[in-house]
Amino acid sequence: MIPHEKTLVERLKNEPFALIGINTDKEKELYHEKAKEMGVTWRSSWQGSTSGVWPRAWGITSYPTIFVLDAKGVIRYTGVRGEAMDKAVDTLLAELKIGRLMAFGD
Repeated sequence: MIPHEKTLVERLKNEPFALIGINTDKEKELYHEKAKEMGVTWRSSWQGSTSGVWPRAWGITSYPTIFVLDAKGVIRYTGVRGEAMDKAVDTLLAELKIGRLMAFGD
């Protein structure tokens, strides 16, 4: 997933978009090494296990789990990967742009 995530982050670097990773590796140093090695530039939270705060709070039961949230923080898509994830994100960005245009009367 990381190569695809890197592409998505780069493509959307000038858009109101954020990718946040949650990592459950047990060893924090190894996690940091792997992230650097793979070129992870986006925010990522180390949880130390699958029973960390974020996995429990979000009800994550399998990995990877993907949630795509809109600008209001509402989960709009789950389990999308690859092209489906791109389409979900692009759809929400388009909705946001349309909403902004309507707010300004254009």
